[in-house]
This record gives sequence, structure tokens and C-alpha cells, in this order.
Amino acid sequence: MPLIVFEGIDGCGKTTQADLLCNRLAQRRQAFHRLREPGTTALGEATRRILLDPATTASPTAELFAYLMARAQLCDEVLRPALAAGELVILDRFWYSTIAYQAFGLGLPEELVRAANRLAVGELACDLALWFDVEPQRAVQRRTAVTPDRIEARGLEYLGRVRAGYQSLCARQELRRIDAQRPMAEISDEVWALVHPLLRS
Repeated sequence: MPLIVFEGIDGCGKTTQADLLCNRLAQRRQAFHRLREPGTTALGEATRRILLDPATTASPTAELFAYLMARAQLCDEVLRPALAAGELVILDRFWYSTIAYQAFGLGLPEELVRAANRLAVGELACDLALWFDVEPQRAVQRRTAVTPDRIEARGLEYLGRVRAGYQSLCARQELRRIDAQRPMAEISDEVWALVHPLLRS
């Protein structure tokens, strides 16, 4: 069964779309794992709390290694066993986010970030990686949190650089673009049309 990844800037609607996909899968009685990055494992969730805390101070390199630590643990503890068992995995963020947020967003050298990602991820490959594309201004307007987390607080200019990172990944055909500024149901139908052929009958 496939590994399906949902990507995009904060506020793009990817988590909502992952929820809608999981609802469809559940209605079909299709077994799946719903995971998130950073998170899922105890180490990942602890790292998530630290990284998103507005009180946390981290250099770009330190931030990169924190995300990679959580990712390596997720791959070893959850992803590899699930995929080896032939199980379907829906993953909210993966290594694409690190290229967009830490390389393009924070200015770390992309080739070094890619090399570090390869070390953390190993041989794991995605069967479908979807980028939910939305204008940064609209993404900010969609947010419901009263207080932005540490990453959200970086503002529109930063989000613009992150979006450019996703555009670069899409241009290399490493991601498939989904226009996330359309009605929610229309987006959900497009996601299902892409996912359904990957499922075992």
C-alpha cells in the first residue's frame, strides 16, 4: 500500500483535506495510518512542542537538525514497519517541508539539506506527494489560532519564500500541485481521484 504525503504552507488546508480523505477511507473500511511530522512518536511530539513554542530560540541549523531527529525516529519506529507490512500511510508533511521551510525559507544550502534528509529518510519513497498551493495572504487569513506559533510568527515574507520552495519542488516533479483556493469539496474530490487508483481493490 502507498505512502501519501500532504504538503503546503501553514493555513493551506492540507490537514483538513487529509481529514476528508481519511473519512472516505474509513467509509470504505480501508485500513490506514494517519501520521504527522514532526510528531506521531513520543520523540517527535516532544520535538514538535519545542519547535513551535514561541519562547524557543533556535538557529536555522539547529532547527533543521531538530526536524531531522523527529523524522529519523518516525521513519525507524513507524513508517518502515507500516510500509513493510503493506499498510496505507497518510502523512501530514515529510522531507519536502524541510526543503521549503529550512532551505528556501531560512536560506540553508539546499544541497546540504537534501543530503541530511537522505540520511534521515533512507530508502523510503512516497507514492504520491500533494502540494496544496495557496497565496500566503489567504493562508494567514484562514488561521484560527489567536497566538501564532514560532514558525507562523515569521510572517508573509517568510511564507512567500517557503511557497517558492514548494514551487521549485513542483517544477522538478517531486510534488503534484493542488489549487487549494477552490471550494473544499472540489479539492477533496481531486485528492480522491488521485488516491483511489493507488488503493488495492
